[in-house]
Amino acid sequence: MYRFLLTPRWWGINVFVLLAIPFCVFMGSWQLGRFEDRVQDHRTADAEASSARTEPARPLASMLPVTTETSGRRTTATGRYAKQLLVPGRELDGRSGYYVLTMLRVDGGRTLPVVRGWLPGTADAAKAPVPPTGEVTVTGSLQASESPGSNGVSAVGGLPAGQTAAISSASLVNLVPYTLYDAWITLDKADAGMKAVPPSAPANSGLDLKAFQNLGYTGEWFVFAGFVVFMWFRLLRRETEFVRDAELGLLPETRDPSGTPGTPAVPETAAEPSGTA
Repeated sequence: MYRFLLTPRWWGINVFVLLAIPFCVFMGSWQLGRFEDRVQDHRTADAEASSARTEPARPLASMLPVTTETSGRRTTATGRYAKQLLVPGRELDGRSGYYVLTMLRVDGGRTLPVVRGWLPGTADAAKAPVPPTGEVTVTGSLQASESPGSNGVSAVGGLPAGQTAAISSASLVNLVPYTLYDAWITLDKADAGMKAVPPSAPANSGLDLKAFQNLGYTGEWFVFAGFVVFMWFRLLRRETEFVRDAELGLLPETRDPSGTPGTPAVPETAAEPSGTA
């Protein structure tokens, strides 16, 4: 009854199924692994953030360049405050406001962007506290340059003078006449009545939408694998029933030339010879 499985048509179906199922399982397992990696990265980032709050601050030079290991770590730098900018459209504790970003000219001539704090409302340079004069030593959490469109960073351009959408060397290079570090810090304690801005987790280390997309893709690939198996058994059952009906003489009905339904299909070998004897 199952000799039809050896026909070329079923050889093609079987080969497809044998290749499709392992491929779907592999892709589903890979997506699940990606999700588990993101969960582990999230746990690691939380643990490192907890330890970073208690560990002593290290000199800025020893913490650069910013990596997933150094992002969020406490660092310290000494210099003089220079040009000040505002970063609008930033939320803190569920309220909309703006960061006060001040350039710190450190030893060696390079400049470190420093978020001195957050203020509520619309960005207003008149309300932003003036930075301290003279040499200062700042301590805060090291952060990587932001990318517009990620982590709530606005990608809108055309801001008023004295404002920037993202805190990054690429965005600031046209706004300040200094050589910038490809990093910035947020102070542990905000200046002059502002609220301190908590550090952000390193990129791709949180349970964000991408992480749950990986989990969704995992389910999709396993569903595809189950669908392939289901369709194979459905085709097998259909073919088996057809063969059994053929062996019992239960052939599918056709129409005769006159259009009358119900005439059983008769193999050509069984047809009566035409003409006269």
